[in-house]
Amino acid sequence: MAINKIEIEEFVAIFRENLVLDVRSPGEYAHAHIPTAHSLPLFTNEERKVVGTAYKQESKEKAIKIGLDYFGPKMRALVEEVEELVKTKNTKILVHCWRGGMRSGGVAWLLDLYGFEVYQLIGGYKAYRNWVLSQFERPYDITILSGNTGSGKTPLLHELEKSGMQMVDLEALANHKGSALGGINQPPQPSQEMFENLLAQKFSLKNLAEIILLEDESQRIGNVNIPNILWQKMKESNLIYLQIPFDERLKYLVDEYGKLPFGELKSAILRIQKRLGGLETKNALQHLESQNLSACFGILLRYYDKWYEKGLHAKENGEVIKIEGESVNVEANAKKIIEQQWKKLD
Repeated sequence: MAINKIEIEEFVAIFRENLVLDVRSPGEYAHAHIPTAHSLPLFTNEERKVVGTAYKQESKEKAIKIGLDYFGPKMRALVEEVEELVKTKNTKILVHCWRGGMRSGGVAWLLDLYGFEVYQLIGGYKAYRNWVLSQFERPYDITILSGNTGSGKTPLLHELEKSGMQMVDLEALANHKGSALGGINQPPQPSQEMFENLLAQKFSLKNLAEIILLEDESQRIGNVNIPNILWQKMKESNLIYLQIPFDERLKYLVDEYGKLPFGELKSAILRIQKRLGGLETKNALQHLESQNLSACFGILLRYYDKWYEKGLHAKENGEVIKIEGESVNVEANAKKIIEQQWKKLD
């Protein structure tokens, strides 16, 4: 049978409900991949290097022969692994490699020969990456959920989503909570490329006719950056500014971060000492040593408040809607935001 070859538009329309096989090397997959893809490498990292070197320094034919030497002994294992992965008889198998299609073509041929319904992505992972970058150019109606540190913005986003509003949790995708303390007890951050893949996946599912809520962030979240095109849209979007009293936010921060390891907290404070200032850094560390977390976090909170106010004044365009909250109560604050949105519609 002829192998089905599909363009990226058809691929993205069906890949979530079917089995995606990434036959690139383990190293390529580990760096970044289609979020739903299963790694089924045709070559190991070293084998890929050998084949690639032969292709560049000798000939295409020589590289193919070396590749076949590697491929032959693996055929049965590859088929059996796919058998384990296939959940239903109706599952389509979508295969891709980097771009040229030689690796995916070989695996697609084998699986098709065995009797699977196989589709090969034209242009491979590179075509998918072009699709990813195009997602950030779509005309999203973004509203930014803002508020000083300790306002409970992330849980508030999720509460608003329960009420039917659209949102994307940037910090969850970045595995980082955004502040100096935000990387503590978090999983490793994805690569920049993988972060973009995850982000595009989320945005592609959103209704363009409705508002999408994003949390107010710096462009850099830990070690990854919000793509420039999306970042520019965020700077020009309307902004909901949640105002919570300082003492309530401080209480929330102590509850949220107070149980983190001492060494991690100390390292986080030292990372911002240049901006915090020598005296404030010394005082914060002394309070941390004496386990006076309220005083320690109070210093950090005043520092972050200053930066938040500066960012708010630097906002380029869009309306700033201020909403006062008595405490970090996500249900009560979500209700106020929803009421404000209905007022705008009226």
